[in-house]
Amino acid sequence: MPNVDGRRQKLLGELMQAGREHSTATVLFHSAVSEKMGLGVTDMKTLDYLVRLGPLTAGEISEHVGLATASVTGLIDRLEQKGFVRRVRDTRDRRRVIVEPIGERENEFIHLFQSFGESLTELLVTYSDEQLETISGFLTRSAAIAREEAVKLRESG
Repeated sequence: MPNVDGRRQKLLGELMQAGREHSTATVLFHSAVSEKMGLGVTDMKTLDYLVRLGPLTAGEISEHVGLATASVTGLIDRLEQKGFVRRVRDTRDRRRVIVEPIGERENEFIHLFQSFGESLTELLVTYSDEQLETISGFLTRSAAIAREEAVKLRESG
C-alpha cells in the first residue's frame, strides 16, 4: 500500500473489507438465484449476458465468461436442455450459430432480480449525481480489474 496517513489507511482498509463483504453477499445472492432456476452459477451468469447483450455466438460467450470453447458448448447444451436458450442460424452467414435467450424463460430470470433491483434503486436515489458518478466509475473499473485477474488466474495453470 502506498505511503498514506493513518486516517486514509483506515478508510482504505474499511473499503477493502466492505468490498469483500459486498462480493461475498453478491456471490451468495447469485448462488440462490441459480439454485432457484436449477442452474449452475456460470450457466446463470451466461444467461445474464444473453439477456443484457442479446444473442451471442459461442465464441462471444467464451470471451465474456472466460471458458474454453468446449466448455461453452456444454454450457449452451445445458441451457438449451432446460429451455433457457435456443441455437439459431445467422441469417447473414448460415455457417454461424447464434445463441439467443427464450423470452418466456427470460422473464422468469428477470423476475428473480426484481426485488433486489427495486431495493438497490431505493438505495441509489439517496446519493447525489456526483456520488453516483463516483460509484459507477468505481464499479466499472473494479469489474475490469476482476475480469483481468480472472484471466491471469486461468492462464497461470
